[in-house]
Amino acid sequence: MEYYSAIKKNKILLFVKDGPRGCHAKEVNSFPAGSTEGAEEKKVPAVPEVLKKKRRNFAELKIARRKLIYEKAKHYHRNTGRYTEQIQMARMARKAGNFYVPAEPKLAFVIRIRGISGVSPKVRKVLQLLRLCQIFNGFTWGYPNLKSVNELIYKRGYGKINRNQIALTDNTLIAQSLGKYGIICMEDLIHEIYTVGKRFKEANNLLWPFRLLSFPRGGMKKKTTHFVESGDARNREDQINRLLLEG
Repeated sequence: MEYYSAIKKNKILLFVKDGPRGCHAKEVNSFPAGSTEGAEEKKVPAVPEVLKKKRRNFAELKIARRKLIYEKAKHYHRNTGRYTEQIQMARMARKAGNFYVPAEPKLAFVIRIRGISGVSPKVRKVLQLLRLCQIFNGFTWGYPNLKSVNELIYKRGYGKINRNQIALTDNTLIAQSLGKYGIICMEDLIHEIYTVGKRFKEANNLLWPFRLLSFPRGGMKKKTTHFVESGDARNREDQINRLLLEG
């Protein structure tokens, strides 16, 4: 004799099969002995303690890393006031009728603005070493400010990871490549690039050459004439920030 059970309106209905085609139902309070089908609830397998501990440690490590990144960003933001001290000192010197000479900049941003026509082999080799293989890779140059460096890396920053061009949208990518140097987030990378720190070479090698999204308004006027002569070539000093803003 075979049993089939069902629960309807808080009642247990037991279907008894008493023949090849015969079957009848009756209401019971419990399942008959030996019929365990439907009586036992499915047991959820217990999670091993080792796995629980591993998950707990990973969650704690993730929280600690977030706190560390936040503290670093807060520290860099606090030190931003040092970069504005030069502006204040220049204003004070101007009011007193004096001149303020700032320190020589350490960081330069180079943009290739012309092709290889009429370029000597030595210059071609230098462009190759600078990884400027295309026009507007990013030969005019100047000294970018913190805002320009910040926007370049955040908006157009790509990393060279396993010889592939990958957008830097996650701090994990930076931590995997530069974590051994203490650079674990975007703020660390920006600070190392702008201040030309001890690990500037490693941080710069991670970055893919930047590419301007569009030509400046009106195009390039004179690619072979110096910038101080109303051209577009050579050193622009702090005016490079205006070009980066347009591109």
